[in-house]
Formats: sequence, structure tokens, C-alpha cells
Amino acid sequence: MDGETLIDDVRDAKATRLDRLGGTKWLLAATGADLETERVLRVATESETAAAETFEQWADDEGSDRAREAFASVAALERDHAARVADHLDGDPESETDSGPDAAPGALHEHLRGLDDTAERVGAGLVGRPLVSDRTTVQIVSFFVNEADERRADLFRELRSETGDLLDEGAAVLDAVCTANDDWERARGAATATIDVAYDEFAGDLDAMGLDPRSVC
Repeated sequence: MDGETLIDDVRDAKATRLDRLGGTKWLLAATGADLETERVLRVATESETAAAETFEQWADDEGSDRAREAFASVAALERDHAARVADHLDGDPESETDSGPDAAPGALHEHLRGLDDTAERVGAGLVGRPLVSDRTTVQIVSFFVNEADERRADLFRELRSETGDLLDEGAAVLDAVCTANDDWERARGAATATIDVAYDEFAGDLDAMGLDPRSVC
């Protein structure tokens, strides 16, 4: 096993759920059916902020030097992403949001913050989460394309590309920290579980609206 093989394996194993997360209903669920520009931007800001806080926590207590360096780098990237999205908000970026040190992290980041094993963290944070983000960010890009707002669409295209690059880093870190078959198994299990957590939250939000997540169009 190597990092690239693991990523391909996880992507194939969770293809259906990733496709559904990339469908138009994801943004409906994420915004609580409030498909307004400010709401979409605030949801994105909160997501990037939560990610930064997760990776900062990991960097603070991670025992592997290679993983700790990667987590710190991702934390800085996510802080930058949050700031770039917040720059597009009208008014105070902190108003009317749940972001901040005491904010609930959401199901995905609550799950991630419960991990303390290096291989699991790398699999979850540098494989599972980027695969989810790759699909969901497509819908934010599409939202702004439909709004004829190319400036913001381009912003999220850039964020998607930068987050997608984390998969390459994930493969490299996995190759460095996984030294036994059990390490690879834990990393893969954590990656697939992370996708499942994101999907289950999405499906639950849709169910509460009386909608079915199985349609991807």
C-alpha cells in the first residue's frame, strides 16, 4: 500500500456518497435552504474557520514531526481561506455567525477532533476531508456562477484547487507515517469514516426538510 493507492481506494469505495455530496442539494442542506449570497459566504467562512481550529489542535499535540508540520501548514492555509472568504462578506464577518473559539464545530470537525492516532488523523484530515471539500465546493462555485458573480466563483475555484492539493500532501505524509499494514488500515478506515460523517449530516439535514439525498441532480 502507498498513499496514492489509498486515496484512489477511498475515492472509489465512497464514490456514491461523494457524488451525492457534490449534488445541488448539499448547499440547500448546508444553508438551511437560505440560498442567499451572505448566507453562503458565512457558511463557507465558518467551515474554513472550524478546519483551521481542528488542524491547530492537532498540531499542538501531534507526536509525529512529519504529521505535525503538515497539520500546522494546513491550519495556516485554512486561516487564509477563512480570511479570503470573509473579505467578501458585507459588514462585520463575526456578526450573525457561529464562528469563534466557543462555536460548535459541526459533525465533521467534532469527529476529526476526537481522533488522536497519527495514521487516523492523516487519513481523516488529509484524505477524507479534502475529498468531501472537493465535492461540496463545486456547489458553491456553481451558486456564484448562477448568480453571475464570477469574482466570487473564481475565489472558490481557487480554494477548491488549494484544498485539492492537500491530497498530494496526504499521500506523502501517509507514506512517511504508515510503517505497518495496521497503520494503513487505520488510515483508510478513518478516511472512509470521515466521508460517512459528512454524508450522514447532509442526509440528516435533508431528511429534516423532507428531502431525499439520493438524487444527485
